[in-house]
Amino acid sequence: MGATFSIVLYGSNEAEMASAVDAAFGELQRLERTISLYRPGSEWSMVNRWAARRALRISRELYRLLADCMEYSRKSDGSFDISVGPLIRAWGFLEGKGRFPGEAQLAAARANVGYRHVNLDAKARTVRFDRAGVEINPGGIGKGYAVDRMVSILKQRGFDSALVAASGSSIFGLGAPHTESRGWPAEIRDPGNPRKTAETVFLKDVSMSTSGGFEKCFRARGRTYSHILDPRTGRPVLGTGSVSVIAPRALDSEAWTKPCLINGREWTARNKPGDSHVFFCADSAEQAHAWL
Repeated sequence: MGATFSIVLYGSNEAEMASAVDAAFGELQRLERTISLYRPGSEWSMVNRWAARRALRISRELYRLLADCMEYSRKSDGSFDISVGPLIRAWGFLEGKGRFPGEAQLAAARANVGYRHVNLDAKARTVRFDRAGVEINPGGIGKGYAVDRMVSILKQRGFDSALVAASGSSIFGLGAPHTESRGWPAEIRDPGNPRKTAETVFLKDVSMSTSGGFEKCFRARGRTYSHILDPRTGRPVLGTGSVSVIAPRALDSEAWTKPCLINGREWTARNKPGDSHVFFCADSAEQAHAWL
């Protein structure tokens, strides 16, 4: 998934702890084989390869995940969209570099983007794309879903105090560490100065995900372009600010960071889920950091 996962676990039996950690990482490896875009044999890659040709029956797990993504798209006015794959390729972010696409290339990519091109049939448990060239990308939800599944494995093994993190961008604090009753401390970096902490939060049976232009970006024509793309315009978010979302599931917190960052503070204040908290981290002195 292009991320480093880590687990901090409290317990009293070393053998049971080691077994639980192995099981959680085993679940991560299973998901890597299932939803990774970089593995040609993954179920996700098979959907991209065949769903434009015929209705493809998929696993219950993947169907539920895609159904959640459709719901995020509807609730976010289309600013979250897993069909953003062609745009990510056009802007060069799939290779981790970033570049300006030509207008013709950008128009061609935009024509194949839109969650309404992804058709789900709940009764048959199938997915079908209504046109060739559609490509779904798990980058906006994969890490969060994996974190949730790993936490579930630890809970099934009887543990109630753990921190599971995916590259620091999606984190779940299960219970609290023995040294801090408020929960697991997690720092939100200041995008204007990554060595500085903008805010410290305490996670207790909740997740936090952060997305921002400082993660992956490139400079061109005197401006900074983020890897976060608005699927409706086909263009990146400008600047290096960030948004952190606290929510019950890491899947939810990771998915909602993109619409909040794309649409801004006023939209977020009106549309964020009621069980979430959002922290906007400004990249300049002109706009203060703020909770919503």
